[in-house]
Amino acid sequence: MAPTRRDVLLLGASATAAALIPAGTVEASNGVDRAIDAFTGGAARLEGGVLLDAPEIFDNGGAVPIRVVAEGARRIALFNDGNPNPGVAVFTFGPLVTPEATIRIRLAGSQNVYAVAEMADGTFRQTSQKIAVTVGGCG
Repeated sequence: MAPTRRDVLLLGASATAAALIPAGTVEASNGVDRAIDAFTGGAARLEGGVLLDAPEIFDNGGAVPIRVVAEGARRIALFNDGNPNPGVAVFTFGPLVTPEATIRIRLAGSQNVYAVAEMADGTFRQTSQKIAVTVGGCG
């Protein structure tokens, strides 16, 4: 039986998604702790030093605004614990760029969002915030 148009599109989307996932994160996608450990290389994370500006309650999980700032950071990663793949985004900053990013993310329901920053000295800082979503953004 010849593949349908839907089969071909699904195969292409799957191949594209697999190519975009950084090496080592497939195994970590089962839990937020493993995903964060993949980002930090298992290094200890200190609390604080990262500002996560997000609403405590948001009416539409399809586009939740997030702002993250970590003075002196080289990279900042966002994770959440309620979606199948906890990795949301990684922002990389050069030495002349203010380590600040804004993004709108999709949340399936109420859950915790984590921001982890790799600082210029190689240490990692983190913070988290619970976001209550009244209408999930994935359905």
